[in-house]
Amino acid sequence: MTPEEKRTFMLTTPVQRLIPRMAVPTIASMLVTSVYNLADTFFVSQLGTFATGAVGINSTIDNLIMMAGSMMAMGASSYTSRLLGAKEDEHARQVLSTCYFVAFALGLFVMAGGMLFQVPLLRFLGASDALMPYSRQYCRYILLAAPFMATSFVLNQCLRSEGSAFFAMIGMSTGAVLNIILDPIFIFSMDMGVAGASMATAISKLVSWTLLMIPYFRGKTLLKIHLKFFHPTWKDAKEVCVMGSAALFRTGMQTLSAIAINRVAITFGESALAAISVANRVARLVTSACLGFGQGFQPVAGFSWGARRYSRVEEGLRFSKMVGVLGGSLVALVVAIFAKPLLLLFTEDDAELVRIGVFSLRCQCAAFPVHAYVIVINMLCTATGNGKGAVLLGLSRQGLCFFPILYPMVALFGVWGIASVLAVADALSMLLAFPISRSVTRDLRRREAEQRSAEILQTA
Repeated sequence: MTPEEKRTFMLTTPVQRLIPRMAVPTIASMLVTSVYNLADTFFVSQLGTFATGAVGINSTIDNLIMMAGSMMAMGASSYTSRLLGAKEDEHARQVLSTCYFVAFALGLFVMAGGMLFQVPLLRFLGASDALMPYSRQYCRYILLAAPFMATSFVLNQCLRSEGSAFFAMIGMSTGAVLNIILDPIFIFSMDMGVAGASMATAISKLVSWTLLMIPYFRGKTLLKIHLKFFHPTWKDAKEVCVMGSAALFRTGMQTLSAIAINRVAITFGESALAAISVANRVARLVTSACLGFGQGFQPVAGFSWGARRYSRVEEGLRFSKMVGVLGGSLVALVVAIFAKPLLLLFTEDDAELVRIGVFSLRCQCAAFPVHAYVIVINMLCTATGNGKGAVLLGLSRQGLCFFPILYPMVALFGVWGIASVLAVADALSMLLAFPISRSVTRDLRRREAEQRSAEILQTA
């Protein structure tokens, strides 16, 4: 499509067709990525419970790298979709290029800091003496890929923001499939153990980055990335940081909550830590489907908001809430039914791992209808520039609703408290999401009424 054809496509296609068309490639790429995470854990689990626990420890390092890119990615995605909807293409290119190079610099910072302070970092993340050798092997190559991982978030989100969800899917999915292929080769055939899983992941992330850059190199996108477009301004920085801070806080809370869970879970033994790590990774399958659908809705809402099509934003919101909650509930039900067979894939003889993991996974599945609703409202806030709502919802699940209940639940219920704490936090996050949803809906209707009144006056 030409730029004008793509803009017309985003603003005139019925939302009931457009949102699924934008969401399906995103859901597919995120599900493939989640399957890759599970495959990575599956292959490593063949090396024993300690190796599985080390993967859980290092998933927090993935979150640290995500923090380096997520603020730039979500801030740029939100801002550029609104700029494109308002036909400010040159400005959108400057925003994307600036965010891309800043994300690369942040990735370099994480890489350098992680390399210099590797052992203290892993110890802080919850690695015991038994887990430390495996954790060190795993984090080595992941840190080397940090700059490319951070910028991949920006590329991925901004391709979606301009309606190029297919390109984003190809880049993310290909890397994930490659990782699944390389894992057994490096871990077993080359006898590299945990380090082989880490190297496979790093190579796959680099391949994903390369594929995500190809549409920009070939000029197949509305937006461009080049140093000549690097143009930081205070106004743009403020807008990107306000909207991106929601993603930063959300990822930061994920990181802190993962550290807290790891440090508490290890007090109940390596099996408990491995069980919760595996359950959380399986639960991400459902989360990925919900996030993918929400990210299909976000650019549609952003384009429509930038073009002052407020009734279209509200129509898309109603559709997304209904489909997101129903679809997330069905996927969660299937995962809950097959929870035990799924957990048995990751161990042969650790009954404690299976027992705790099944309980944790089913608890999270029970709370997923609420989680899906919160994701849609969060994406609405991000798309429309509602920084306050986006930040509050970004902080809710693994921050505001998590930390106040973590230690009381562990004190009351022991290991079962730590296994179910995320599900309870999900349920509590509805207390924030529902009033924010009502507030944004009222604002949309007010803007639509004002717009109609202005059109009537102009006609008169």
